[in-house]
Formats: sequence, structure tokens, C-alpha cells
Amino acid sequence: MAKKAKPSVDKIVKKVNKEFEKTSAQVEKLINDALKQFDTLQNQIQDPVKKLLREIDDMREREMKRFHDELERRLGEFQDIQNAVMERLGIAGKAPETAKPVEKVVKSVEKAAGGAKAKPAAPAKKPAAKAAPAKKAPAAAAKKPAAKAAKPVNQNDLTKVKGIGPATAKKMADLGINTIDQIANPSAAEKEKLQAFAKMKGFDQWSGEAKKLL
Repeated sequence: MAKKAKPSVDKIVKKVNKEFEKTSAQVEKLINDALKQFDTLQNQIQDPVKKLLREIDDMREREMKRFHDELERRLGEFQDIQNAVMERLGIAGKAPETAKPVEKVVKSVEKAAGGAKAKPAAPAKKPAAKAAPAKKAPAAAAKKPAAKAAKPVNQNDLTKVKGIGPATAKKMADLGINTIDQIANPSAAEKEKLQAFAKMKGFDQWSGEAKKLL
């Protein structure tokens, strides 16, 4: 009975080994299939990711190019505006220089006009002197009251001086120049203060005009 049992055990062992090998082969096949599927899925995932990364790189390059183009365009516009402003400032700076000769011509014309007006006035007085040659002293006396009659001019009203307007008179008052006499006969300190108006039109004639009012 024992001898017959041995072959059955060997058969069982062989059968188990075959089943184990078969099972191992099936498991190995399943693992290989799973690995293949994993590689396929990985490729399927990597391709869209790679494509997305490429698209992101392309978009970044496009945006950077667009940004640089826009920046260059804006810088060009700014440069054009700056040049236009500088040109206008240049023209504005030259305008006073070109105006100086015109002012000189105007001054010379005014002086000539003033001289032309003063000359006819002198002959008008001479006939009066000739009409009464014996009364020269009274004539001189008559002139003095006329000079006194001009004194009622308000000495604090600087606008009475030809060429001085209200705004200039206010600036002078702020500097301590409050009377016409200070303009006609300024002290050294007052002369320095008056130099602040030296560039104004007719400045050289203010003293003479002020003396006429004293």
C-alpha cells in the first residue's frame, strides 16, 4: 500500500508545480500588460503636457515680443513729444531776443515823437515872451506859480509816473519805494531797489518823468 502512495504524491507535486508555473506565467503576463498600459497612459499624459508646455513657451515669447514692441513704440512717442516740447521751448526762448530790437525801435520812435512834440511847445512860449519884453520878471513869476500848481499831484500815487502801472507800483511799494520823489531823486539804497525794474520798458525815463511831477 505504501509503495503505491509514492507515485501519487509525485504526481501531485508535479501537478502543483505545473499549476504554479502556469499561474506565475499568467501573473507575469498580467504585470507586463499592466506595465504596457502604464507606459501607454504615461505617454498619453506626457504628450498633452509637453504640448501645453510648448504652447505656454510660445505664448510667453509672443507676449514678451509684444511687450517690447509696445515699449519701443511708447518710448518713440515720448521722444517725439519731448522733441516737440524742446523745439517750442527753443522758439519761446528766442522770442524775447528777437523782441529786443523791436523794443529799441519803439523806444527810439517814442523819443523822436516826444522830441517832436516838445519842440512846437517851445515856440509857443517864445511869442508870449516877445509880446511883453519889459515884463520878463513877471513872466518868470508866472511860471513859478504854474510849477507850484503841479505839486498837488499825489506823491504816493506812483502810477502818475509815465510807464509805471498799478502792478509795478505795488511791487515798488513792497520794496519801500512809496513816493514819486524817491523815483525822481533816489538814494543809493533806493537806486539798488529800483534796479529790480531795470528790464522794464521805459525804465531809463522814469526818473525824468517823475521829476516833471515835482
